[in-house]
Amino acid sequence: MSWLFAQLYERGSRKQKTGPIDGWRHELLAQAAGEVVEIGAGNGLNLKHYTDAVTRLVLTEPNQHMRAHLRTRLQVPDGAEVELSEGYAEAIPLPDNSVDTVVSTLVLCSVKSQAAALAEAQRVLRPGGRFLFLEHVGADDPGKALLQRVMKPLCGIFADGCNPTRNTLGAMEAAGFEIEGLQRSQMPGLSGRFAPTIQGSAKVLDR
Repeated sequence: MSWLFAQLYERGSRKQKTGPIDGWRHELLAQAAGEVVEIGAGNGLNLKHYTDAVTRLVLTEPNQHMRAHLRTRLQVPDGAEVELSEGYAEAIPLPDNSVDTVVSTLVLCSVKSQAAALAEAQRVLRPGGRFLFLEHVGADDPGKALLQRVMKPLCGIFADGCNPTRNTLGAMEAAGFEIEGLQRSQMPGLSGRFAPTIQGSAKVLDR
């Protein structure tokens, strides 16, 4: 199903290039600086939003079919060093305390273990570093939450393991992240009926 998901995501990306999600990406990634690792870089929709403040960019994407699309979009800031890796979010192929920013956009819904992925983000971040996130999350509204539970099996099959019911904000806080900026919205279009989103930045407590 990884091939099918990559093709469907590539087609759906046409709407993301100019819609609200593109604006959210632009606002979020303006904060990325220094040495950056993006987990689950997908087909590269974030790339055009990185600024010259980024000196090194490591893109991890375990889906080989998504990486094929990603390679066609390797547009990066002038002078930035770029690396493409097949690494998983739960095993980021970088040393401890090696990056200034970790980026996760629409990824934590589908990782096998949020706790492991967030622990890895903490591990590779330097003191004072930032975790930038844009994720769709479990709904608080009972009706939307019920719809998410109904859709969960289909999302898991056709959306590369996506679990729309996750309490991602709670997972970040439980992992020891301090949320510094948080915005709530909804995915555009039909999916907005059951896909609330969170966007913001966080730092590791006591570092």
